[in-house]
Amino acid sequence: MSNLFAGPHLWILLIVILLLFGAAKLPALAKSMGQSARIFKGEMKAMKEDDATAGTAASTTADVAPVEKPADPKSGPAAPTP
Repeated sequence: MSNLFAGPHLWILLIVILLLFGAAKLPALAKSMGQSARIFKGEMKAMKEDDATAGTAASTTADVAPVEKPADPKSGPAAPTP
């Protein structure tokens, strides 16, 4: 099973692909697959960069944000206004 794409198996696979798609369509198919792979790589790289910048932006805003102090519990409830 480890030699699935070796020797005659590879030739049979190539002949079947040639018969299914035809010789004229193979270059267009290869070009389309290459473009799809390039787009996928670009999107993955952009996602990694977005995650890295979002992580640093979140840590800097968390450090800069002011902290609210809790209300003094001794002051009691406010008087209602009429």
